[in-house]
Amino acid sequence: MATTTATSRATLGTSAVRPDGLPKVQGRFAFASDVWADNMLWGATLRSPHPHARIRSIDVSGALAINGVSVVITADDVPGQLTYGLITSDQPVFARDVVRYAGEPVAAVAADHPETARRALDAIRVDYEVLSALLDAEQAIDGSFAAIHPDGNVIRNQRVIRGDQSFVGDIIVEGSYELGMQDQAFLGLEAALALPDEDGAGVELFVATQWLHEDQKQIAACLDMPLERVRITLGGVGGAFGGREDISLQVHCCLLALVTRRPIKMQYGREESFFGHIHRHPARIVMHHHADRDGTLRRVEARAVFDGGAYASTSSAVLINAVTHMQGPYRCDIATVDGYVVRTNNPPCGAMRGFGVVQACFAHESQMDKLAIACGLSPVDIRLKNAMRTGDRLITGQIVESVAPVERCIRETAALPMPAPLLDEPDALDLPGGSGLTARRSNIRRGVGWGVSIKNLMYSEGFDDYATARCRLADGVITLQFATAEVGQGFVVLAQQIARTVLGIDTVLLEPISTAIGSAGSTSASRQTWMSGGAVDGACRLVREQLFAHVGATHDVDPLRLVIEATDVVDTMGTLRVAVADAARGLVLDETFEHHHRATEELDENGQGNCHVAFAFVAHRAVVDVDPDLGLVKVVQIATAQDVGRVLNPLAALGQVEGGIAQGLGLAVMEEIVLVNGKMRNPSFTDYLLPTALDAPDVVVTMIEEPEPQAPLGAKGIGEPPCISVTPAIVAAIRDATGKALTRVPVRPQDIVFGD
Repeated sequence: MATTTATSRATLGTSAVRPDGLPKVQGRFAFASDVWADNMLWGATLRSPHPHARIRSIDVSGALAINGVSVVITADDVPGQLTYGLITSDQPVFARDVVRYAGEPVAAVAADHPETARRALDAIRVDYEVLSALLDAEQAIDGSFAAIHPDGNVIRNQRVIRGDQSFVGDIIVEGSYELGMQDQAFLGLEAALALPDEDGAGVELFVATQWLHEDQKQIAACLDMPLERVRITLGGVGGAFGGREDISLQVHCCLLALVTRRPIKMQYGREESFFGHIHRHPARIVMHHHADRDGTLRRVEARAVFDGGAYASTSSAVLINAVTHMQGPYRCDIATVDGYVVRTNNPPCGAMRGFGVVQACFAHESQMDKLAIACGLSPVDIRLKNAMRTGDRLITGQIVESVAPVERCIRETAALPMPAPLLDEPDALDLPGGSGLTARRSNIRRGVGWGVSIKNLMYSEGFDDYATARCRLADGVITLQFATAEVGQGFVVLAQQIARTVLGIDTVLLEPISTAIGSAGSTSASRQTWMSGGAVDGACRLVREQLFAHVGATHDVDPLRLVIEATDVVDTMGTLRVAVADAARGLVLDETFEHHHRATEELDENGQGNCHVAFAFVAHRAVVDVDPDLGLVKVVQIATAQDVGRVLNPLAALGQVEGGIAQGLGLAVMEEIVLVNGKMRNPSFTDYLLPTALDAPDVVVTMIEEPEPQAPLGAKGIGEPPCISVTPAIVAAIRDATGKALTRVPVRPQDIVFGD
């Protein structure tokens, strides 16, 4: 158990200290890669070198002949379902007849040492017949390429049709936009330890994941086991951002453990991690915006094509988020949107922070800047003129019932101070290019750009979304239990803050995060504060009701008159005041609560329906310095005002905002997985460029607190919005500095130097 005993009241609204914070900075925190067991073997995965090939044969005899190798498994050794998947079960545990992307698992080995396992992989002989690869998403749509999967090449096609389809605006602006493939780039690599039951009829898995119960369901199906025989405990997670929602090594690790009857540890290196998890979808979006002459947005037309790679993952849900957010945070009555997400022989894509809205936002914000120019308005004025309000309708026909302070986001961002001008003789690190001393002060041009976005919260289209939590009060100590994956977002401290606030007791213990309790859903979709926070709050309130009933009976007071004030139970209409610790002495109170949000529904054939739960909004203003001759960019400042409902932990909220901005900056100017003929060319942090501390801009933040009535704690999820509109804001600022069109991200130096 982890424990925090607060020396001050670390309740909701305070910057409470995280129970995992100190161990992490001291190097004492146990990540999944640190877990071990006696008599442990090491597992490793053989992956296809080809994006598309037929498997003629697999010869494992050479691997088995190596001293120290215990077993080699292939698709023939999977006892249950041969495929898995979050929405559609379409991805093989191991490729059997065909490989569909470079990096697809073909076999796995268990050996007494990691180096022995690697030698065994090299000794496996796979006879491939290389096939033509489908690499262009458009070919997957037009039917010019044969189906690469039994389920076909088109994963989903969704239209959104609303209003007068013959309408033509006084002013029309158009554009074609493209986004590259981004990696989640979490620092903690995939790792797991599987422990087989003594009778071989079950397995326990310690793994870094985002959704324990979904992993359990898929693993059990592939192992042909009852759910209860697959027990999962969360291993320490070093970041996720969507990349751990899908199965990676889980089934392989468990199957090796069951076959060998010994503990199996698997962990990826950095290169294998790039092959072992999904990525952000590359996309191409063509848009037309129709407006009146005064800049009033009237119609949005869009065609969006998302490359889902070889398998479906969450692609259909990503597409829905994209097409239903094409209008952005703006009023618009007419829409004509056609969205596709397809299979190709590129690496699989799925969930990543922003989940489809990132792609839509880059397109619609680029369009709003074009519309501003065409109407003679500033980037701020065009957005204020069309800003969405509570009660407006989306292009899906859904009414925005969430608090929608879009105008406040824009105005309060605009009011934040601008950075100081670049000095005449600046420090080298203040120049684009930094210590490389490549840029000259005389060449630098400064630009300012804007981005505003809307992001749905929780899951959509009728998904049965819920979260479970248990609260136990005994001997003046609260113990909380939940299956909420802590991936760095800070729920472990938020849960403690909720319990302290509701029950007035400062000592809060956390049970290990595992499948020993009901599902909490995935740590994704900006949902855990709302969903698991609501579950913890509900469980604590049920315990509080029991406590009040006991105090009322003991002191002959109506329990309805009792409240918690700080650490005391207080009679609001009398003189009774008793410490919670004293009132609870000798009691054992135990409650479990399951929190659900309001129901949603699937979209119809025209993309109409109440498919989302709630929404959050944010504005970003970017200031950049650019050397147009060298194509170098320095992001100087990001100013932002974000709609958060209610701030529950100021320090944690700020961390989420700053982290999201860094990822959006990466997509804007440096991060991209480079594919050549379907093969990844830069699977390392040497060649896949990430923002570092030296790339981080000054971040100026305003939190807009208008409590959300639907949310159990009044708070909206903070994690995703920061990374969405910061990307178009940065690109708009580079356009402002250079006059270049820049319709693709990440913006490369050559785009600035040689682009139109």
